[in-house]
Amino acid sequence: MTTLRPEHEPRPTAADPRQPYGTTGHTRGTASLSQPLPPEDDPTMTLRRVEPAPPVVTGGRAERRRAAQRAARARRDSVGVVVSRAVGELFITLGVVMLLFVAYQLWWTNVIAQRQAGGAAKDLQHSWDTNDGDAAARAAGEFSPGQGFAIVYIPRLDVKAPIAQGVGKQKVLDRGMVGHYADGPLRTAMPWDKKGNFALAGHRNTHGEPFRYVNRLKPGDKIVVETGSAFYTYEMTSRLDQTSPANVRVIEPVPAGSGFTRPGRYITLTTCTPEFTSTYRMIVWGKMVDERPRSKGKPDALVN
Repeated sequence: MTTLRPEHEPRPTAADPRQPYGTTGHTRGTASLSQPLPPEDDPTMTLRRVEPAPPVVTGGRAERRRAAQRAARARRDSVGVVVSRAVGELFITLGVVMLLFVAYQLWWTNVIAQRQAGGAAKDLQHSWDTNDGDAAARAAGEFSPGQGFAIVYIPRLDVKAPIAQGVGKQKVLDRGMVGHYADGPLRTAMPWDKKGNFALAGHRNTHGEPFRYVNRLKPGDKIVVETGSAFYTYEMTSRLDQTSPANVRVIEPVPAGSGFTRPGRYITLTTCTPEFTSTYRMIVWGKMVDERPRSKGKPDALVN
């Protein structure tokens, strides 16, 4: 047997990862190769989170005062975060409320007004069918404010709306009805009058918006007014796209700007413009071209 010299003996190091587990070096002798290796990364092992120890305030009074100031700033920041969240939630709530209000104005008011107007038109026609239409027409000059007495049709725009006495918002216009200028100095003629200007007002947006698209009317388009005794058919002649709300001359017996030069049987439609505002008024004029008793049936403009 050959004896190894000391310089040939292995010299393991303590930091060498290749050394068998449990060896500390040369002084403990040769470790058994059967000893297990240290555990490596094991995905089944439970990970533990080690919480950092709180900082220790050292130093004198000045250091402790600075630490207290930092803690106070942290508390203030926390209050600021809470306030910011509260303000953000408030703005979100206000935004939702505004969206609901817009939906109410642009959609739901139309639904309600159209139901009210449709019911009023049916009631009118039912009363005409069950009563003496001629008698109703003779007494028609003394309708109370908000009371319906006629129905206006605009075939090109697919409009059918009851006409009520007066142009008040709550009693007439906001209920989807068309109002007749009939108060004081703004009083205008009735359709059955032999001369005069039958002037009407209606919403262009919201609350049924019966005059939403009157800007699409062209000369020759028909406007029909039905009463208890007759159908009155007008023919659109001209339009004024914008004028001041104070310009009442547009509803005079011979309306200014209409192109009419002498008394006749006219109709005037007034509504707000631009859309969704009430800054100005849009005006549409027409002249009567046919008067037909209800007993003879609907006029051609409503049949065709």
